[in-house]
Amino acid sequence: MSGHSKWSSIKHKKGAVDAKRGKIFTKLIKDLSVSARLGGKDVDSNPRLRTAIADAKAENMPKENIERAIKKGTGELEGVDYEEFTYEGYGPGGVAVLVDVLTDNKNRSVADIRHIFEKHGGNLGESGCVAWMFSQKGLIVFPKDHTDEEKLFELALDAGAEDIEEGENEFEVTTDPPSFEQIKTTLENTGLKPTFAEITMIPSTTVNLEGKHAQQMLTLMELLEDNDDVSHVYANFDISDDVMEDIG
Repeated sequence: MSGHSKWSSIKHKKGAVDAKRGKIFTKLIKDLSVSARLGGKDVDSNPRLRTAIADAKAENMPKENIERAIKKGTGELEGVDYEEFTYEGYGPGGVAVLVDVLTDNKNRSVADIRHIFEKHGGNLGESGCVAWMFSQKGLIVFPKDHTDEEKLFELALDAGAEDIEEGENEFEVTTDPPSFEQIKTTLENTGLKPTFAEITMIPSTTVNLEGKHAQQMLTLMELLEDNDDVSHVYANFDISDDVMEDIG
């Protein structure tokens, strides 16, 4: 399983998403505003905004909040001008980490992120040091115990999915980004229910972690995502379910 989907699964089990809904709303509003500023408010011609709206709706963000964030992005309402940056570094055990940032203060953001890396067994690297290990893909994950394997494989491949992988407890359907929404909708319309679905960065290789490094990596991921300026974190670690149970 890819590091990012592993982390998404861990967060889901921990209930961290519900516990930090206010912070999630803040980050979604930033993403909505920047998406609208860069590509306009027409969702038919702005796939990034379309995805941002879908993410906001998935978190039950009120419609008026979504509309207000979009208007701030297009300049119809006054708002903060955010910039986008991606920082790269290494976590415990040599794990590759990408950190997407939306910020109104680059100096503050990079100082905060560097501090988090250094305090938890990692270090911030130069631009390009790990990005080459990742490819942008659509990822749709289904639980094995509630999914008809034969049905999923047949429908996903017919819909144009690039690959389907079987993990310990889940099936991962990978798509190219332009086909993501269409394939996701096709599968959902047949009654298949994903545990999560997103445009993400998939690593070409993974680093298996145990013991201290596994614990440090989970803490690093959680603190990075908890930072107000961070929109997404991607990493190429893998931690087995047995090790996760030992960590607790």
